[in-house]
This record gives sequence, C-alpha cells and structure tokens, in this order.
Amino acid sequence: MTTISIIGGSGPEGRGLGLRFAIAGHSVILGSRDAERGRTAAQELLEIMPGLPITGAGNQEAARDSDWVVLSVPFDGLGDTVKALAPDMAGKIVISVVAPMEFKDGSPSAVLVPEGSAAELMALLAPESRVVSAFHHVSARDLMNPEHLIDGDIMVCGDDADAKAQVMELTRQVKELRAVDGGGLANSSYVEQLTTLLLRINRLHKSRSMVRLVGLKDA
Repeated sequence: MTTISIIGGSGPEGRGLGLRFAIAGHSVILGSRDAERGRTAAQELLEIMPGLPITGAGNQEAARDSDWVVLSVPFDGLGDTVKALAPDMAGKIVISVVAPMEFKDGSPSAVLVPEGSAAELMALLAPESRVVSAFHHVSARDLMNPEHLIDGDIMVCGDDADAKAQVMELTRQVKELRAVDGGGLANSSYVEQLTTLLLRINRLHKSRSMVRLVGLKDA
C-alpha cells in the first residue's frame, strides 16, 4: 500500500482523486494550506465510505509523510507551493494534475506557460522529484460518486520511465480508466491545453465527457 498525499486535497478534484485512490487500497492524506480544512475534507469522504484510510493535514505535513505527492492546486499558486514543498517531495513520485487556465466571462482559456507546461515548471522547481503528469480530464463529480464507473483514457507523461509506469498502474486501479503512455514530460502541455478544450465542450453540451483514444492496440 502506497501513502499518497494530495496537495489541494480539500478541493473537488483533490477529494475525488483521494476517494478513488483510497478505494483502490492506498492510504491517502488530503493536504490543505489550512490543516483543519484538510481534516474536514477527509471526514467528508469518510461519510461517503466509512473505514477508508483517509486523513487530513497541512500541506507540508502531508507531503512529508507520504510516499507519493499529487499536486492539485490552481496554477497561479503552483510555483510558491512547489518551492515550499520541494524538500519534502525530494526523491518521491510527484503527479501533476494541474491544467493552467483562466476564466473570462465564465469561459475558460488556456494559459501559456513559459517553461512549456505546469508539469515542466514543477520539475524545474523540484528537481529532486520524479514528476509525472496525469488525471487532467476526469470529472470531480464523477470521481466523488464511488458507484460511477469512469470510462475514459488517462494520458500519462513523464521522463522517468519507472515513475511513469507506476503512475500508469495507479491509473488502472481506478475501475474502467485506461492508462495511455503519453510520452515525455514535454507532451504535458498538449494534455493540459486539451483539458481547457474539453471543459469548454462540456459546458457547451452540459455534459461530463471524457477522452477515449481509439485504434490503440496496446496503450
């Protein structure tokens, strides 16, 4: 069993991923800038499925006490968060689910990142971590419903082959999700921007559609 901390774990996406990872058998720590918010978020998940190995803590404690770290924070606060937690994330697999975007008149637009992508920025600021990007396209609402089977593909990008393989295995542990090797970490920029497009499409059609790649013999 791996202990996975989720930085930004009190937000909808962080809580949803935490719930699914705990269902898959992992110990989960929901991290928040306010430790009490992290503990409250953990309690909310335990009300959905009592007995799961889920706790809450402040971000630094969560990063320190985990084997893996998931970053699920708004892009505008990503740099400061990673700098502060870099020592606690050293040597660990760090998963970026961050999709840089901004909202104008309620409509999302992708934010171009000078470093290439949020994941590459993360790798630059935490060079001793093994950064992989994944889980960008999954609906938080679907994640929070443990009875819902999420049918879709998760593109997993990273330069560390072993870390990427382990994150792909974690992906497969969420029922019905398929892990697709998305290549190197530089490809994260395409996945992050696709997230913005998918959000626009789902708002237009009032849906929660996922990405499914067809024609792949071996993902």
